[in-house]
This record gives sequence, C-alpha cells and structure tokens, in this order.
Amino acid sequence: MRRRILTGVATVAVLLAVGVAVVAAKGIGSGPSTPSAANLPPATATVTRQTLVDSQTMTGELGYGDPVQVNGKLPGTITALPAQGATVRRGQPIYRVDNLPVVLLYGALPAYRALAAGVKGPDVQQFEQNLYALGYRGFTVDGTFSASTTTAVKKWQKALGLPQTGTVDLGRIYYAAGPVRVNTQQAAIGDSTGPGLAVLTTTGSQKLVGVEVSVAEQRLAKVGSAVTLKLPDGKTAPGKIVRGRTVIKPAEGNNPAKTVIRVSIAPDDQQVLAAFDQATIDVGFTAGKRENVLTVPVAALLALSEGGYGIQVVDGTTTRIVAVKTGLFADGRVEITGDGLAEGTTVGMPS
Repeated sequence: MRRRILTGVATVAVLLAVGVAVVAAKGIGSGPSTPSAANLPPATATVTRQTLVDSQTMTGELGYGDPVQVNGKLPGTITALPAQGATVRRGQPIYRVDNLPVVLLYGALPAYRALAAGVKGPDVQQFEQNLYALGYRGFTVDGTFSASTTTAVKKWQKALGLPQTGTVDLGRIYYAAGPVRVNTQQAAIGDSTGPGLAVLTTTGSQKLVGVEVSVAEQRLAKVGSAVTLKLPDGKTAPGKIVRGRTVIKPAEGNNPAKTVIRVSIAPDDQQVLAAFDQATIDVGFTAGKRENVLTVPVAALLALSEGGYGIQVVDGTTTRIVAVKTGLFADGRVEITGDGLAEGTTVGMPS
C-alpha cells in the first residue's frame, strides 16, 4: 500500500504538541484582570465564523479488493478451472470436479449441509431464492425444501448435466456475495481435491480503491461514508467506503508490528475506472463538517485546572478567561462555544 499523504488535520493530540497552557479556574468569568500591559498575552488571534471540514487525503491502490480463498468440499479430480481474471456469475461453474460443475450462487450463508426434501432453514431459503432467480419456479421460497422444490432442483440439475437426484450434495454449490473475478488458481487441472484443499482465490468483480488507515484515524473509515477520488487523468469522481476491516501487519525489518484498517472504496460509477488497470489514486476523506461556527486557533486553547478548556479574551488592556466547549478540530482551528463570544473577539495566544 502506498505511503499515505496527509493534508494536516488538527486533532485533540495537537493540544499536547502546541503546549496548551494550564490556568487556574479562579476568576473564570468573574470580570477583567487589572489593566496592565503585563497581563496581555505575547500574541493575539481573532474568533472567526466559518465552515470547518475535518478532511484528509491518502493514496490508495486500484484493484478488486481482498482475495478470498475457495476450498474444495467434494472429493475427486479437478477437471476444469476458470482462467485468471475471468468473471463467474450466478448459475455458472466456478470449477469442475470429475467433470461435474461446482456452481456459483449468491448469498452470505456458506453451504454447510446437503439439501433434500424435508430440510428446513435459512440455507434452504437462500438456495430457493437462487433457483427462483435462475428461472426455476413452481415452488414457494419459504425455507422449506418441499416436493415442489425437489422438482425444480431436478430441472436445474438436468440443465447442468448433473444426475437428477433432487438432492443438492454438500460441495456442489459455492456462495459469494455477487459475481466473482478469479484472482489466482491455487490448484491445477488433474490435481486431487477434497475438503479443505485450496482451489482458487477470487475477488469481487468491481474495481475498488484500497487504502490503509491508521487506528488513530479510524474516524475516517466508516463504511458508507462519501469520499472523493482523484483519478490518474486529473479528474475527480465521488465514491463511497464499502468495506473496512482491521488487520495486524507483522513486524518487518526495523518496523514493528502495527494495526491498520484496510478500507475498500467503490466509485459511484464504475465507468470512471474502466480506463485504468494498475494505478495509484488519491482519496479525499471527510470525517466531519460544521457550518457557520465560531472558531479559534487550536493554540489559543487553555487547559483549565478543573478540567475542560478556556480561552483568554483580550479587550484593550484587560483580559479574562472564558470557559469554552470544543467541537470539531480541523486545519489548525477548533470549533468553540462560550458565554459572550462573538465573531471578531480578540483572544490571547500563549507563548
């Protein structure tokens, strides 16, 4: 994964880096201090009203997502394998054992038992939904393997060249979330296969952008969040985080082991990636946005001794400490709310 390119976002940790001053709670909001130049801060800033956006840009790689290993379940000899890069869809063979197909169907629940008349359960319903989608009808999709289901299964088996038993053997079907792309062949034609033996690895059929996000930045990695893709041709396109998973990367050389979050991003329109094969793509993440809020530089915050934060309000030659609540941090500024604060208020900047 390419090195991340960060745009620089202020977080609470920045407070430590800029050396936030600690002031006593005594006198907060109780009025101005004695007029004296000695009371004035070494520098000042202004409260502004603006839109804050917590955003970062990172570099990802174009691909098809993380590969998934397909293991055999039926014992026998592999007699056919799809080519690397081939796309397999519902109802098509994903490979052949003893010259009979192992068929790809769609679903989240893996096949874990044989299906036959009288069997009930969510796996039956998932299988019936696939039969119905493939055009085999005449039964009710209800999770019960009925006599009508058996009739439809025999028709399906005949079309595939399978023995027309009306029973679906364990290992005859393989479930995936949707169409799959063959990533690698893990076995060769003529190899023996059986339970637990690797046959293929597959990915989804849609192009995705993969980005590694540190745990400290996991606020950026929420599934469903919108992102902006900067394409190799300079154009931009909207996208969305569709998957995220936590990965522990082992130590390598002088680099210790670390935990990262790998996110997969899909463009709203797959056609924008059609012209690119292997490429790096910049991804703009937005973790939060606050419109029309009062902000000050992060360095203006004072850590109060009783907890929380305040700012030093400067009015001519007088100053006072005002307790504030902080909101979004972004671009070196922080959203604040507090009594008597308004746009244009002058605040101290601790040395």
